[in-house]
Amino acid sequence: MRRVRLAGAAMAIVLAAAGAGCSSSSSSGSSSSGTAVKGGTASYGFVSGNQPNWIFPYDSPAYSSVANLDDLQQPLYRPLYWFGGQNDQPTADYGLSVADAPVYTDGGQTVVINLKGWKWSDGETVDAQDVIFWLHMMEAEPANYYGFVPTDIPQDITSMAATGANQVTLHLNKAYSSLWYTYNELSQITPMPAAWDVTSLGAAPGSGGCVTDSAADGWAKCKAVYSFLTAQAQQAATYPSSPIWSVVDGPWRLKSFNPNGDDALVPNPKYSGSPKPRLAQVDFDTYTSPTALYTAMQTGELDVGLVPDSNLPVKSGSAAPSSPLPNYALQLSYTFSFYFYRVNFNSPFGAVFNQLYVRQALAYLVDQVGIDKAVYRGYGYPTTGPAPTEPANQWDPPVEAGTGPYPFNPAKATSLLTSHGWAEVNGVMTCADPAKCGPGIAKGTQLKFTLDYASDVSGLPDEVAVYKSDASKAGVIINMDGETFNTVIGTAVPCSKGPSCAWDASMVGGWVYGPDYEPTGEEIFGTGAGANKGNYNNAEMNTLIAETNTSGSLSIYHNFATYAAEQVPYIWMPNSAQVYAVSKNLHGVVFNPLQTLMPEYWYLTKS
Repeated sequence: MRRVRLAGAAMAIVLAAAGAGCSSSSSSGSSSSGTAVKGGTASYGFVSGNQPNWIFPYDSPAYSSVANLDDLQQPLYRPLYWFGGQNDQPTADYGLSVADAPVYTDGGQTVVINLKGWKWSDGETVDAQDVIFWLHMMEAEPANYYGFVPTDIPQDITSMAATGANQVTLHLNKAYSSLWYTYNELSQITPMPAAWDVTSLGAAPGSGGCVTDSAADGWAKCKAVYSFLTAQAQQAATYPSSPIWSVVDGPWRLKSFNPNGDDALVPNPKYSGSPKPRLAQVDFDTYTSPTALYTAMQTGELDVGLVPDSNLPVKSGSAAPSSPLPNYALQLSYTFSFYFYRVNFNSPFGAVFNQLYVRQALAYLVDQVGIDKAVYRGYGYPTTGPAPTEPANQWDPPVEAGTGPYPFNPAKATSLLTSHGWAEVNGVMTCADPAKCGPGIAKGTQLKFTLDYASDVSGLPDEVAVYKSDASKAGVIINMDGETFNTVIGTAVPCSKGPSCAWDASMVGGWVYGPDYEPTGEEIFGTGAGANKGNYNNAEMNTLIAETNTSGSLSIYHNFATYAAEQVPYIWMPNSAQVYAVSKNLHGVVFNPLQTLMPEYWYLTKS
């Protein structure tokens, strides 16, 4: 799920890029030969279990995937501000946004948002009321939005009003960094049309009353609208014909949708922005495995797809590798992200995970360099904290350099455990001295837990197998349970102690920053945050994060990032560049570091 905090000249450069909107180019990694044609169909591949499965852009933690947010929802429903344009920067592109850059006054305590007057496909204007609709929904249903962070938007707004047909004015409870507020707060908002402010099909737009609702009735009208929209989103087979979901303001609309895969987008002829789609259709094709997807590219059945690690040549240098597919060019993509597996602090094993020394030991058992060589063929690189290390940026604190504070060291892991009262019994670390093991850990407790992982994500099965083997050398026994990506993220959600919180640990890959695009961590590490699926709770972390929200100081950001790197709130795992194959007849395809899919730039050529 997402910042520009620079010093000196570098700060001026990045802030200028963010303010100007990062001009959108139409460069492509594929060949430019051939004659451009209007129309045609391009196909984009998914692996079954990792495909889009939720259309309502007010996503709960169970549906907060790149496939849903970036591949399905954003082509249909434009967020208030667009981040990650047709370039390699994780910055705002105001040219692609439905609103002009926000205007801050009162030292950052008042924000004015001016919308551009774009149109919904039903002819209504994307206006101030549509922004208020979203904010009221956040007031009513904060726990059901994955991006919600207690005390942040909308709770940091003391008053909101439509101060013009296309203008919204927000008064905040204190002065915030304007960069942080734009990148991490306003970025949450996706304007919603009056056609969605209903509680039944066929009802008059706006009749649900969420736009005019208030706390006086406990946001009852918004809650009723949310319940209706959620029920509609659960009827996936009806998406293309739905009078709700067919009202779009993005460049695309749904032609067909299959909850098990194979969907189609076609141009929205009433799209107000630019560029207009040049293709007649984009197909989302779903395959049973990464190998099956690769086979489809070998036979020319697919235009764009992720190349499995096992099919890549060993990485040499920084350029994209030569293509093993004769009719495709390869593009090397680094996401603005960090990789990890979550531990569940509220699970029955939570008392063990709550011990910092245990998490440190688990980190020492991750051979990030070895996994890169054995699994990712040189395209991997260490995750050592919350600050992304690729693409190159200024946020990395010194502690994250190289292999970070916990380089692979099974002997160190063993020493940490035995010095805290554990002893290896029949090959399993077992608590022998509860006074040293820590609160809530009984004598005889074994360091044995289950890690649920996404078996349909390329490389993960091999990665977790290496980790399982290395962990066993220190007496840490990890049972690996492979499920589909969508199953794993649907299970690992914020929870209280009890039967619904029985999962121990979960791994689906990583966290791509967005819609919190400045990597300050509140969405994933903040107490009670919607994406804090492991239920991490640390007062010092909350304080350090809060300081980044009001200051543009790089040193303050580094204080937070250093603390997070050393605290290992989740266990850092190697990140990896993604390598996409793009048909040489398809152009304008760019994979930005935020993974926002923009097929409106794509076009086909013929020789």
